[in-house]
Amino acid sequence: MEIQFIAGFGPIGTEDRRSHTFWAETLGLELEESAPSYFHTERLEGAKAFAIWPLSQAAESTFGTKQWPEGLPVPQAWIEFDVASPEAVAVAASELIEQGHAVLKPATEEPWGQWTTRLMSPEGLLVGISWTPWMHEAAQPTDAADVGS
Repeated sequence: MEIQFIAGFGPIGTEDRRSHTFWAETLGLELEESAPSYFHTERLEGAKAFAIWPLSQAAESTFGTKQWPEGLPVPQAWIEFDVASPEAVAVAASELIEQGHAVLKPATEEPWGQWTTRLMSPEGLLVGISWTPWMHEAAQPTDAADVGS
């Protein structure tokens, strides 16, 4: 698998505003609420995105239920690494399985257009291998006249 960049990183947060208060008010990060209790920014140097991802949303996106499964460590943070295409996400998932890793979510297109597969790191980090189309658009030529320019 060929990782192209870190697409995003952030804490797995609480939904009672404590996480938002710490990250936005205490540290002064300018976060926007793009979905209920999902606060993020794409204007923080060092990562394409930083977001507080509520555990219930991480569970729903990974397992299809708002409850994190019993017996699986609750992650404290998430990180996503982007690859070149949706097909590369599927290849990455296959490679991870072949290497003996427990993939929690097979390569799947999210409702917002991102392709992702997920697993837990040995440290308990929720790790995504993704293709996030809008993060690749800036690097792509807009038309044939731009190719080779």
